[in-house]
Amino acid sequence: MAQWFQLQKLDSNYLEQVDQLYDETFPMEIRQYLSGWIESHDWDTVATSVSLATIRFHDLLGQLDDQYSRFALENNFLLQHNVRKIKRKLQVRPGWNVSVKEDHIVCNCFCQENVGPIQNNVVLEKQKELDNKVKDLRNQVQDAEQEIKSLEDLQDEHDFKKKTLQSRGTIREEEMVIRVMFIKLNITREVVVHQIADVLNLAGQIQETLVKEEMPEWKHRQQIACIGGPPNACLDQLQTWFTAVAEGLQQVRQQLKKLQELEQKYTYENDPITQRKSSLEERALVLFKTLIVNSIVVERQPCMPTHPQRPLVLKTGVQFTVKIRLLVKLQEFNYQFKVKALDYISSKCMLLSRFRKFNIFGTNTKVMNMEESNGSLAAEFRHLGPLIVTEELHSISFETQLTQPGLQVNLETTSLPIVVISNVSQLPSAWASVMWYNMLTSESKNLSFFLSPPQVTWSQLSKVLSWQFSSITKRGLNDEQLSMLGDKLLGREAVGNPNGLIPWTKFCKNVNEKSFPFWLWIEGILDLIKRHLLCLWNDGCIMGFVSKEREKALLKDKEPGTFLLRFSESSREGAVTFTWVEHSNDGVYVHLHAVEPYTKKELAAVSFPDILHNYKVMAAENIPENPLVYLYPRIPKDSALARYYSRPTEGN
Repeated sequence: MAQWFQLQKLDSNYLEQVDQLYDETFPMEIRQYLSGWIESHDWDTVATSVSLATIRFHDLLGQLDDQYSRFALENNFLLQHNVRKIKRKLQVRPGWNVSVKEDHIVCNCFCQENVGPIQNNVVLEKQKELDNKVKDLRNQVQDAEQEIKSLEDLQDEHDFKKKTLQSRGTIREEEMVIRVMFIKLNITREVVVHQIADVLNLAGQIQETLVKEEMPEWKHRQQIACIGGPPNACLDQLQTWFTAVAEGLQQVRQQLKKLQELEQKYTYENDPITQRKSSLEERALVLFKTLIVNSIVVERQPCMPTHPQRPLVLKTGVQFTVKIRLLVKLQEFNYQFKVKALDYISSKCMLLSRFRKFNIFGTNTKVMNMEESNGSLAAEFRHLGPLIVTEELHSISFETQLTQPGLQVNLETTSLPIVVISNVSQLPSAWASVMWYNMLTSESKNLSFFLSPPQVTWSQLSKVLSWQFSSITKRGLNDEQLSMLGDKLLGREAVGNPNGLIPWTKFCKNVNEKSFPFWLWIEGILDLIKRHLLCLWNDGCIMGFVSKEREKALLKDKEPGTFLLRFSESSREGAVTFTWVEHSNDGVYVHLHAVEPYTKKELAAVSFPDILHNYKVMAAENIPENPLVYLYPRIPKDSALARYYSRPTEGN
């Protein structure tokens, strides 16, 4: 329960992430009502054990019954209704879905919660530290402003008394008063100069944190999000910090102008303003320029609207969008910036010590203006399209310029490397390049990356492979599925070694004439799931990635007719098959029967659930019968699949 209370105290940005963990399939009310019971279990362990998941699911239903009784004692009809409705929804999903409910829904929510607070606590601490520094900066700027006003009043009074004394002649007492006022004036000037120096030092510290830590971390999160990882945090918080520092520096620059006016009216030997003004002006200008230069980012990377889950892959002749954002939100900047999208740069040409430029069609110049939703200064290019076909990496640069009296700053930002294709059939290979690049480097201009691509560790690749499934379905890959894939890529001797290295050629190139690239096999399966198996995959009916050896180990001790669903390893385009177990009459021998894999062509004609429902073999008496009885581990076939049949079976 402590964790649930802790979660509710998180910043609103993180509460939004928690909110996304729960939906109608597993309502947040359950998390609230049963927080104590939920936090008393190890959901990571539950996720790896079908039998334990089954137990926990029935425990969950029992806990809901207890909660219903508590609300009944309180005569709380509304909450009774809610609990009854929640339980009914869970029970509508038959027993076959127990392991999935626990593994995918419950465990996904709870495990992410468990990871979240630990990471979020660190993030929140850093955020609080920056918030406090920004608050201190604002306070120091205002203190300096007040001190300058006091200085101005003191100087006016000093000038008035001095001129009055000069007109009336020398009066010793008044000379002493003026002398005391001068000393106070000099001290106040020293205080103001030191205050502004302190403001600039603090602004420099905050700016260094923003530019060298926060911005690179955000860009890394954006890379991860581009290749299917967790959604990237929005830029609003960064914009708040950048804008606060910019406002402070602009105010300091105005304060220095005011000091210059005061100096012109009255100065003297060893005047603190005269001694420090130039260095402070230069320091303020350098900080402001550096901040502005680093405040322009590609908020949304180039992406074709037709393939929103495959950013950074562009097809010739197909329009794509990209969004640029300035993180310094000052009103005087509105409509000042014209952003120009520049041409592509090819990696091959870099080897020739020159750049080859390519054309893009559409309006390549946009004015940045304030967005109504969040007030950010942004420009979105909606109608750009590449005109050239190449296989190398490219990037799109965006340039603009800030021009103010006495100030001119050139700004530039670059997209992550993109891959240009001429045919949709090239998309899987192009996406492999995008994944490999963003797994292994955070540089945005390393266009020669694939001239000698580095190897990736299995721990890195396994996460990204799982993201490919979770980003387009409701299920990522569990440890067993990833283990099979690791075996396929690394060989048995390296299975389980997170540091095992996988070369680019093994991931995306033909190893020999008879085989096909690993990634194209995975991509074929993803496409198969999207087109024909999405519901079965989301609900956990398909075990998917399981080797023949593992398949035998799983089925040999099961009841006759127990079957599992897995993906074919021999089909490049993606195919699904099933295997069932049969015992000899004396129980001595175990036979496993598998069928020819079903491809997209067969599944386009007849759905996979209908195939399973109507599948027949000839029994000993020459009577056709369906040998499929239980979906692994022991779920009655119709309980698992009936709702997917094109015509309901009797009793369903």
